[in-house]
Amino acid sequence: MHIGIAGNIGCGKTTLTRMLAEHYGWTPKFESVTYNPYLEDYYKDIERWSYNLETYFLAQRFQDLVEIARSNEVIVQDRTILEGVHIFVANNKAMGNLSDRDFDTYMHLFNLMMSMVSEPDLLIYLKTSVPTLVAQIQKRGRDYEKGISIEYLSNLNERYEQWIADYKGKVLIIEADDLDYEHRPEDFAAITDKIDAQLFGLF
Repeated sequence: MHIGIAGNIGCGKTTLTRMLAEHYGWTPKFESVTYNPYLEDYYKDIERWSYNLETYFLAQRFQDLVEIARSNEVIVQDRTILEGVHIFVANNKAMGNLSDRDFDTYMHLFNLMMSMVSEPDLLIYLKTSVPTLVAQIQKRGRDYEKGISIEYLSNLNERYEQWIADYKGKVLIIEADDLDYEHRPEDFAAITDKIDAQLFGLF
């Protein structure tokens, strides 16, 4: 089984992925952030490095999906291949950071990849407002994230909302603004109760 954790930059995906893996005994798949060779360059010059960064992420996420498809374990994944396309690549295209040629090449690769793998069995979306995202990004203090603008986060949030509204698979929306599931056990329990209902309840 494949559980995907979706949400904007700074919404708490990695923390929730780790906690769910520990709670359920699932195997976590974390996003390639700390060792992505393009990330720092990307935030310094988004237009120049967009195609490189997005293609690197695409390859990493496809590799994860291939490994998930071959596994008999329950995998919980920090960000899915779908977000890379429908949120980040779409946003970069709309902002003029990807040329038509690069976008067409990227989408050709993506469609080929998705013909060989499946979407998550359950998608968990951490719905988070921009002020909360900004506060959490500042709190974790990653140097390469200091240049992220509020406009950029807002654009991504709008795309997340539209994508989730149109998503055809099974999705669980978590209103995350007022939750502190890392430090308040009752908040984490509220999330796991909803997951239990989705996976094991009558639905």
